[in-house]
Amino acid sequence: MPAPVSPNPKYYVENGKLSIQHMKRKGVTAMPRPHSHSSVELYYLVEGERVYFVDGQVVTVHKGELIMIAGHEIHATASSEVAEFERILINYEPSLLPPALRQLNLLHGNRSFRVFPLSLRDRGEVERLLIRMVEECRQEKAYYETVCLSLFAELIITLARSEHSALSASPSRYSLHHKVSEIATYLREHYREPVTLEDTAKRFYMSNSYLSRIFHRLTGFHFREYVIYIRVSEAKRMLAGSRQKIQEIALAVGFEHLSHFNKTFKKATGLTPMQYRKQAKAEQAANRQEQA
Repeated sequence: MPAPVSPNPKYYVENGKLSIQHMKRKGVTAMPRPHSHSSVELYYLVEGERVYFVDGQVVTVHKGELIMIAGHEIHATASSEVAEFERILINYEPSLLPPALRQLNLLHGNRSFRVFPLSLRDRGEVERLLIRMVEECRQEKAYYETVCLSLFAELIITLARSEHSALSASPSRYSLHHKVSEIATYLREHYREPVTLEDTAKRFYMSNSYLSRIFHRLTGFHFREYVIYIRVSEAKRMLAGSRQKIQEIALAVGFEHLSHFNKTFKKATGLTPMQYRKQAKAEQAANRQEQA
């Protein structure tokens, strides 16, 4: 009788020098006790909240944040008040990195952990790299380990560049984080409506130019670009997961005219909505066949 397949498999590369696991959980969970390991840990939270205990401190990691923990550091993680979560976990030996990247000290000297302040654009890049690593390991195509290590090196570079931007920013950047987060949340909740820079600026008691400037500085997106990003992301989800007509999806995500939707979607993805739907359905069918 074959052994049961784990719903959250952990993949290993280079004889276990790097591992990666994508996990979704519902309900309250916790590690049975604090633990440590020789490898460095990277924990990226896709959804939810998690509470870490590390270096004698309690740290809450939020959606879109990445925590790095030094090797041999005792740590544990548990649920916060938000019980459901989704995360991608990497453990790696620094010797895997190219020589130039081994010189990076992302933990700054003797620090035992670090939470990275990722911009919205950097979050998207980090998620893209991590998901591709998981998929390469899952599919095991030719040279997948080499591809995975290349993606991992790119991930480390992304973190280093993100860190440099955060360190070189003025102190006012941090005082504005909460306000910009509020604006981004507002846009995610109202993207179906004809939201404009002018109306949003009035709502948050800012000038148009000031909102535009700080939003771009802290998120990496221009205001209109972020609205389009949200709309296209939701359209991709609906195209892949429903049989709704494309015109209905266009209206549902905030486009009044189908031609504008088609043009915007293709510019963002390289595919027309119909091409994207066909590709997504074919990939879903192939995945089901693999799992059968």
